[in-house]
Amino acid sequence: MEYNFRDIEQKWQKRWVEMKTYRVTEDPTKKKFYVLNMFPYPSGAGLHVGHPLGYIASDIYARFKRQQGFNVLNPMGYDAYGLPAEQYAIQTGQHPEKTTFENIDRYRSQLDKIGFSFDWEREVRTCDPIYYKWTQWAFQRMFKSYYSTSSQKAQPTIKLIEHFELMGTENCGALGTEELHFTASEWANFSEKKKQEVLMNYRIAYLADTMVNWCPKLGTVLANDEVVDGVSVRGGYPVVQKKMRQWCLRVSAYAQRLLDGLEEIDWTESLKETQRNWIGRSEGTEVEFKVADSDKHFTIFTTRADTMFGVTFMVLAPESDLVAELTTPEQKAEVEKYLDYVKKRTERDRQMDHKVTGVFSGSYAINPFNDEKIPIWIAEYVLAGYGTGAIMAVPAHDSRDYAFAKHFNLPIIPLIEGADVSEESYDAKEGIMCNSASAKFSLNGLTVKEAIAATKKFVTEQGIGRVKVNYRLRDAIFSRQRYWGEPFPVYYKDDMPYMIPKECLPLELPEIDEYKPTETGEPPLGRAKMWAWDTKFDKVVSKDEIDNKTVFPLELNTMPGFAGSSAYYLRYMDPKNEKALVSRDADEYWRNVDLYVGGTEHATGHLIYSRFWNKFLYDSGYSCEDEPFKKLVNQGMIQGRSNFVYRIEDEGADKGKFVSFGLKEKYTTTPIHVDVNIVSNDILDLDAFKAWRPEYNHAEFILEDGKYICGWAIEKMSKSMFNVVNPDMIVEKYGADTLRLYEMFLGPVEQSKPWDTNGIDGCHRFLKKFWALFYGNARDNAEGKLLVDDSEPTKNALKSVHKLIKKVSQDIELFSYNTSISAFMICVNELAQQKCKSREALKTLVILIAPFAPHIAEELWEALGEQGSVCDSKWPVWNEEYLVENSVKLGVAFNGKTRFDMEFPADADNTTIEQTVLADDRAKKYIEGEIMKVIIVPKRMVNIVFKK
Repeated sequence: MEYNFRDIEQKWQKRWVEMKTYRVTEDPTKKKFYVLNMFPYPSGAGLHVGHPLGYIASDIYARFKRQQGFNVLNPMGYDAYGLPAEQYAIQTGQHPEKTTFENIDRYRSQLDKIGFSFDWEREVRTCDPIYYKWTQWAFQRMFKSYYSTSSQKAQPTIKLIEHFELMGTENCGALGTEELHFTASEWANFSEKKKQEVLMNYRIAYLADTMVNWCPKLGTVLANDEVVDGVSVRGGYPVVQKKMRQWCLRVSAYAQRLLDGLEEIDWTESLKETQRNWIGRSEGTEVEFKVADSDKHFTIFTTRADTMFGVTFMVLAPESDLVAELTTPEQKAEVEKYLDYVKKRTERDRQMDHKVTGVFSGSYAINPFNDEKIPIWIAEYVLAGYGTGAIMAVPAHDSRDYAFAKHFNLPIIPLIEGADVSEESYDAKEGIMCNSASAKFSLNGLTVKEAIAATKKFVTEQGIGRVKVNYRLRDAIFSRQRYWGEPFPVYYKDDMPYMIPKECLPLELPEIDEYKPTETGEPPLGRAKMWAWDTKFDKVVSKDEIDNKTVFPLELNTMPGFAGSSAYYLRYMDPKNEKALVSRDADEYWRNVDLYVGGTEHATGHLIYSRFWNKFLYDSGYSCEDEPFKKLVNQGMIQGRSNFVYRIEDEGADKGKFVSFGLKEKYTTTPIHVDVNIVSNDILDLDAFKAWRPEYNHAEFILEDGKYICGWAIEKMSKSMFNVVNPDMIVEKYGADTLRLYEMFLGPVEQSKPWDTNGIDGCHRFLKKFWALFYGNARDNAEGKLLVDDSEPTKNALKSVHKLIKKVSQDIELFSYNTSISAFMICVNELAQQKCKSREALKTLVILIAPFAPHIAEELWEALGEQGSVCDSKWPVWNEEYLVENSVKLGVAFNGKTRFDMEFPADADNTTIEQTVLADDRAKKYIEGEIMKVIIVPKRMVNIVFKK
C-alpha cells in the first residue's frame, strides 16, 4: 500500500481537534513539564520555512516528555501589537486590528498544517482586551510600588508614605532617581501635587524627562534595536535624540538580582555573558568636583579612583543638564552646533563608532586631590545613562580618553612606573604608582590594588565622595507614540498621573479616524473623541467634558511591544481567568517554564524585561518562582539558498537572453535572483520563468545538455532575494512529517544552516521506507494488508531497536535531533535487510518516531490495533543486554596491508584468534616467508608480520 501522506495528515489533524488530543489541564497526579516558544508577531508575509525551526524542535521535546509520563503544557499565541500593522493602517485607513487578525488566521492555518501539539484552547493575543487587562493591571501595581533597599524587593508605596509621615526620608531605604531629604513635618506640609512628585521619584513605574530615539516621520519613539545607522529599521527614516516626558520602568533596581539569577538557570554561557555585559556591574567610587570660579559642583563615577592625579580633562555627556549650566557665553554657539550633530546619533551609533568628536564648554573643574584646574569638554562618547553622565578623563590609562587627548592636544600624564604612553594608552591594571602626590595625599610607591583601596578611604574620610556599585543597565522607556498598543490606564489631574480603578480594567483602545499623529504633534490617541475619564462615574467620556471638575484627560501614549510579552508565560497557565492574571493553584502547579525556545536576538530585550517583570510579580506574591525560564535553547537561523539566472550583457546582445551557469564564462553576464520556487535541483522551469515576470515573456536561453542550470548562493531568506520558501508548498509536495524531519536533519538546532530544497527528497524516501516495514512494496501489496506478525523479534532486531532507543533517548535530551534522524535511517535499513515483521519491534519504532513524525506514527499506531493516541504511548527503555556485541569483525592484514575480514566470538582470546587466522586458507596465500610475529589490535585488526 502506498504511503499517502496527504490523506494521513489531513485525517489526523482533524482527529486531534475532534478528540482534543492536545488539551491539557492541571493534574496533581502527574509531574508537570512546561514547554514554551517565543510567540510570533503575525506579519503579512506569513511563515517561511525558517520560522517553524524552533517550534518543531520544542514540539519534539514536548511530545517526548508526554510519552515519558509528564503532564505537558505546550501553548501558543501571538505577539499581536506591532509597527507594521500600524504603518499599513496609516497608508490604507484600515484598522490595524483587521490586518492583525487576518495575519493571525493565516499563521494559524500554516501552523496547523505542520502538526504541532499546541493546546490552542490556551491561545493568547496581546491585542485582546481580555489579555491586556492584566498588562495594565501589572503596570498599575508597578506604579503603586517602590524598591526597598533594605528588603531588596518591591514594596507597596503606601508603606513609603507611612514612613514619610513618621520619619521623612530618614532611613526610608527606598531606591530613587535622586537622593531626596525632607522631614516628616515637611512632608505633612507638602501640597498634593508636591507629594505626587516626590513619590514619582521612587515608583517602579514612573514618569521622567529622558532622552529617546525620536523618529519624526513615524511620529514615535523607537527602541535601540529599531534603529540602525541613525535611521529607523522600518522605513529607513531619520532618527534623532530628543528629550521627552516618558513612562519608564525602574528595571535598574533589579540589576543585581538579574545578575544573581543567571547562576540559577540553565542557559548557554554565551547568552548569560551577554546579559552580564548588558547589566554591566562595576564597583567604584563617586567623587565630587567643584566648578572653578563658581559655587557649582558635580559628581563623577570611576572604577579607577587611583588615577585621580592623571585627570587632565573632564567630559560631559551631550544630554547632561550640566551642559547648559557650564557652557560659557563664548562657547555657546559652538556647543549648540555640536549638540545638533549629536541629536542625529543614537546611543548605539555612539558606542559602536569610535571616531573622536567633542567641544570645549568653556568651564573648568577643580581636582580635589591637587586643586588643579581641569577643562570641561562635551563629547558623544560619554552617555548620560551610565554613572552620572560626567567622567574624569585619564588619557594615559584609557584608550578612548587617549584618542580624545591626542585629537585635541590635551596633556597625558602616566601614573605607572615604566608606562610608555607615547603611542597608546597603558590600560593594564597593575604596576607601581608614580606622578601621584600632592600636599593633601600621595599614592607614589603603592601597587595599583593598594592605591585603589587607599583612594577609597581618602575620599570617604575627606567627605568628597563615597564607594558605590554602579550598573550599565538602564531603566526601560515604556511609552510609544502609537495607536496600536496597550492603552495606559492613567488619567491626569493637575498634570500628575493617577490610575483608573482596577475594577474598570481593561481600558480599551478607542476608535479614531486616522492612525497617524495629530496636526499638533500629539500621538494618534489625541484624535479620539471619547478619551477622558470621569472620576465620579468611573467611565470613559468625551474630551469635551474635561472642563467638568470630575473629568480628566487620559494618557495619549500606548505601551511598547515588550509590555504584552513580558508575563505571557504566566497567562498561558490560566488564560480564561477573569479575576486574576493566574490563579494561585495554576501558578503553584506549572510554576515556571521548563524549556523556552527562541532566538538570540532577544537576549538584551525581551529576556531582560521578562525576567524583571517576573521578579516584580514574585515580590508582589503573584508568581511563585523568581526566574521565569529554567532552561533556554536558542535555535539557529535557516538561511536561504538563492538561485540566479545569468543575463547576457554583451554589446548588441539581446537583453532577454540568458546563459546557463556552466557556460556563463563565455559571456559578459549580470546575475539576477530568480524565484527558488520555480527551480528544482538548480534546474530552471523555463515556462514558469517566462510567466514569472512580464519582462521575461520572450526570454531566450542558452542551455547545457538541454537544461538551464542556475547558480546559487547562501543568503538571508528574504522576499527581495526571491529565496523565501513557503512551508505550505513543502507540506503539499512532501508532507508535514517530511518537513519536520528535514528541518531537524539540516543540522544541530542551535546552529544556523542553509535551506536546500534539493535535499528534502532523502527524508521523504526515508518515510516511505519506514512505511514499507509495515506494508511492504505497494506493487506486491495492492490491497494494503498490514504485513506485521506476532513473531518474536530476532536478536539482531532487538539489537537494532534497542540501539535506536538508547540513541534517540539521549539525543533528544541534548537537542541533537539530526543525529537521531540518522539513527532512525540506519535502524530502518537494518530491519528491512533482516526482513523484520515482528509487531513488538515495529511497535517500538512507531513510539520512537512519534515526536518527530506524528502523523505517520498515529496512522501506524492505529493500524497495529492500539487504542488511543500514540502521544500517550509509553516511551521505551533500552536494555543493555541486547546491545552486547556477540561477535567482533577484525580486519586481517599482512605486513600492514589489509586483505580480508574475519568474524570472531566477542570473548575470543588472542591465542584462539591467532590460530584461527593462520589456519584459514586465505591467509596461507598471502604469507610469503617466515612469520616474525602476529599483532592483534583488540576489536580492530590482526596484522601478520613475516620476513620475505
